[in-house]
Amino acid sequence: MTRYEKGAVAAVVLMLVAAGFIFLYAPTDALQGPVQRIFYLHVSSAIAAYGCFAVVLIGGVVYLWKENVAADRLARAGALVGLVFTTVTLVMGMIWAKPIWNTFWTWDARLTSTLVLWIIYAGYLMVRRLADPGRQAARFAAVVGIFGFIDVPVVHFSVTWWRTVHPGPVVINDALPPQMLIAFFVTMACTLFLAAVMIAIRYRIEVLTDQAAEKVVPAPIVAPSEAGSVR
Repeated sequence: MTRYEKGAVAAVVLMLVAAGFIFLYAPTDALQGPVQRIFYLHVSSAIAAYGCFAVVLIGGVVYLWKENVAADRLARAGALVGLVFTTVTLVMGMIWAKPIWNTFWTWDARLTSTLVLWIIYAGYLMVRRLADPGRQAARFAAVVGIFGFIDVPVVHFSVTWWRTVHPGPVVINDALPPQMLIAFFVTMACTLFLAAVMIAIRYRIEVLTDQAAEKVVPAPIVAPSEAGSVR
């Protein structure tokens, strides 16, 4: 078993542990009921996405500074995994919102800025996929990743900067009972470990993809006159 397989197995086990804390250890919220349990994965996924986009930021800065190919690969891996966790955040939030707000979506500052974050890094990945491979595409993507990170603090502080229907911070305000707080921190730690493993695996895929591309030798272009002489 490779280290990536071991990491994946460990991540699955830890997420099962997190599920145990969410459904068996944490008490049911008196106001919102069982649907409040989405909170643990919803917030943990958002924090994991922040971490992934921080990886994109650091990778982009290092690449622009030293043109380090490994940093570019790491940024690409972080962007994809971050987009996955942002998607989970949005979907979990919509499922939670329906019974509480009676709607899946509202153009709230937190929701809208999170959607913008998703669009930014989806655009980052589109640039990487559609642009011709090379330094110019890598530089442009690095710039997008660096400036895209500006939206991360906007998402995080949107509930304090603007009037919003989205709940404010409950962890730092000691608004959670001790059991809920423990369940949250366990889930967050397990989710961050999962994100790290996913980035490591995706980074390895990026390395193998680049190596395979370097081995592909384009077929020689034969002029019509040469083709005729061969026949």
